[in-house]
Amino acid sequence: MRNTFGNIFTVSTFGESHGAAVGGVIDGMPAGITVDMDFIQAELDRRKPGQSKLTTARKEADQVEILSGVFEGKTTGTSIGFIVRNTNQHSSDYENMRNLYRPSHADYTYTQKYGLRDHRGGGRSSARETISRVVAGAFAKLALKELGISVQAYTQQVGGIILPGSYQDYDLSLTESNDVRCPDAQTAQQMADLIMEVKGAGDTIGGVIACVAKGCPVGLGEPAFGKLHAALGSAMLSINAVKGFEYGMGFAGVTQRGSEQNDIFCPDGKGGITTRTNRSGGIQGGISNGQDIYFRVAFKPVATLLMEQDTVTLDGQPTTLTARGRHDACVLPRAVPVVEAMTAITLLDYYLINKTTKL
Repeated sequence: MRNTFGNIFTVSTFGESHGAAVGGVIDGMPAGITVDMDFIQAELDRRKPGQSKLTTARKEADQVEILSGVFEGKTTGTSIGFIVRNTNQHSSDYENMRNLYRPSHADYTYTQKYGLRDHRGGGRSSARETISRVVAGAFAKLALKELGISVQAYTQQVGGIILPGSYQDYDLSLTESNDVRCPDAQTAQQMADLIMEVKGAGDTIGGVIACVAKGCPVGLGEPAFGKLHAALGSAMLSINAVKGFEYGMGFAGVTQRGSEQNDIFCPDGKGGITTRTNRSGGIQGGISNGQDIYFRVAFKPVATLLMEQDTVTLDGQPTTLTARGRHDACVLPRAVPVVEAMTAITLLDYYLINKTTKL
């Protein structure tokens, strides 16, 4: 089983939803970076359950413990080990799922591949594993900050409710001003109302998270098999419930002609070169061009429904399932920091790769 992501800056994660803890080991973190533990914990708090009425009622402190790699407030350049203990599991809620397969979960495929599974919350397949990604992403953000690179994601769509326009039309600092993590208060309220309606029916709803990275230098990525957009796509598609990734104009651009789509080069007024537009999403030929990198990530509705569903037992006999426990009706609000984390990990990794490609 592959549990490591990255090339030079890597994170190896461990743990299950209902085990003693989840955690990870970060390798490749540059030495001498000031470690802001309040910031790292705040990132985890953005992801943790029970933070609003829109999310699962599971209550977890999600308190991170750094075991190695940090000395007197700075990274040492050695492996950073960390752990987050699980404290609020209700494993009995999953007992009725021990001998059957939950629709659209990893239960069946996991069992067929490995010959066994942990039925309590999905075990290794649980989205609780993303805790480790958020911790690693927080460390990556601290390093990127010193390079002048920032990463900001926000909820752009829930069901059929879409925030119109682009990220440039909004003050993204307002993203954390509401529980949905949408930078427009009116649209956020509509999204929240929809989530509560769906939650009341025992159902779930999906949506889209948009993300923008500012300050990336020219040159991140490779022209063939190490394309930056491919790496970002791989990172996003590794997140639980993600079903799609597009960058720049994405699928909307297929209706345009090349004359409408091209980003024209021009002087930047500072002795350098820029582009008049950024329809490419900050990446051309697989390599960052210095413009803002922006993309969208589609999340499916959560597969656990608090309503009766048809399924089969482990030996293939028809049965029904009504899930119990505490589950998200919409994963979007808690997934925003996960998208940011995987973006930061990828960008720092590719920055470090870029440093090795030329003298």
